[in-house]
Amino acid sequence: MNMLRSGFLCLLAGAAWPAMAAEPVLVIHGGAGVVKSDLTPEREKAVRSGLERALRAGYARLKAGKPAVDAVEAAVRVLEDDPDFNAARGAVFTHDGQNELDAAIMDGATLKAGAVAGVRHVRNPVELARAVMDHSPHVFLIGDGAEAFAKEQGITLVEASYFRTDRRWRQLQEALEKDRLKQAKEADTHHGTVGAVALDRDGHLAAATSTGGLTDKLWGRVGDSPLIGAGTYANGGCAMSGTGWGEYYIRTVAAHEICMRVTMMHQPLAEAADEVINHEIPKLGGDGGAILVDGAGNIAMPFNTDGMYRGWVGRDGVAHVAILKGE
Repeated sequence: MNMLRSGFLCLLAGAAWPAMAAEPVLVIHGGAGVVKSDLTPEREKAVRSGLERALRAGYARLKAGKPAVDAVEAAVRVLEDDPDFNAARGAVFTHDGQNELDAAIMDGATLKAGAVAGVRHVRNPVELARAVMDHSPHVFLIGDGAEAFAKEQGITLVEASYFRTDRRWRQLQEALEKDRLKQAKEADTHHGTVGAVALDRDGHLAAATSTGGLTDKLWGRVGDSPLIGAGTYANGGCAMSGTGWGEYYIRTVAAHEICMRVTMMHQPLAEAADEVINHEIPKLGGDGGAILVDGAGNIAMPFNTDGMYRGWVGRDGVAHVAILKGE
């Protein structure tokens, strides 16, 4: 039995996709759910600039020969520090007026992973998720326990006011007013999660995701982003970071589902991603998008909203950023 289990884990970690020298690839996202009518020229310029900075930070690690897991952490940290994205510095508010942050990271070469949820004082949640992966016997820490671990690891903690932005506060007040008037509210369409997936020179993959969740979310709500296999996953042949209505990514175990189709069923990456993101999830009532890369360096970026903040550097080494469909 142990031999069978060992063999299965080897298959997931990369036996089906032998790691070999590769041209580095990096893909990032700053969230799906982009509403075209809300995209002012000023905001579009700021978002594109933020995506470009994140691409540069992550791709520099890959070009220097660093592992994919370093690249995705570096890219996500830049987006967490940017108030134009719903992660850390620009996180949305809960119903109670708090910022609760979730993040996850996974190394496809080893199947090691780390995740945190419900933290309120960690400047870069993806850094804490990496510390959980590298320096603890656990995969997932939450709330006060996660922050106690952050203190032990010397990770930067900040006052809650650090995460407050006027734009996110206004969004909460609008949602609370609808609550007060008992007006029907659509689910938060601004799926502002951030994430990154990468293929390094050694042919290894990694994924990372970070989010502030949904505006006006209830106490204790955790979405798909920090859940390994739902919003974040990487193995030897596929890596994914999702962005969307998290409850549906959890119910479909979206990231794992796509990567199993690719690595076990040998379904083309773009086809597998399209079937889950653009068909299975909407069929249940959800929406959103994802970014993916496989062991051959193929990229997929499906989404079923007006747009998805995204950027990528493919095997040709050329950087691109895009927001709306058709770019």
